[in-house]
Amino acid sequence: MRNYYDLKVWRPAHDLTLKIYRTVKSFPSEELFGLKSQMRRSASSIPTNLAEGCGRNSNPDFKRFVNIAIGSTSELEYQLLLAKDLNYMSQSIFDELTNNVIEIRKMLISLYKKVPSNPSPP
Repeated sequence: MRNYYDLKVWRPAHDLTLKIYRTVKSFPSEELFGLKSQMRRSASSIPTNLAEGCGRNSNPDFKRFVNIAIGSTSELEYQLLLAKDLNYMSQSIFDELTNNVIEIRKMLISLYKKVPSNPSPP
């Protein structure tokens, strides 16, 4: 088993989640169960799936959870665009968060490619 704290991508993913939680606090109250909730779930899904994947006993399982985390970055990237276009956030916040998402996705893709496909964890 791996320790998710040892993954270089986990800390930036966790930090992004904290930024998203802080950002969506200012969204309109009618978005409480809409975009606000979706963005929190998408963001938290990234480090959560890394943690869950680390708890699995095989490389294919770990890779599957890394792949799910990659998908969550795409979901969050779109939700950021939607929030900006609805004027729920400024262009500068959008740019910062989107850049964070893109960097995390690059790190996840790199991690995915490095994990061997054989069943045994390293």
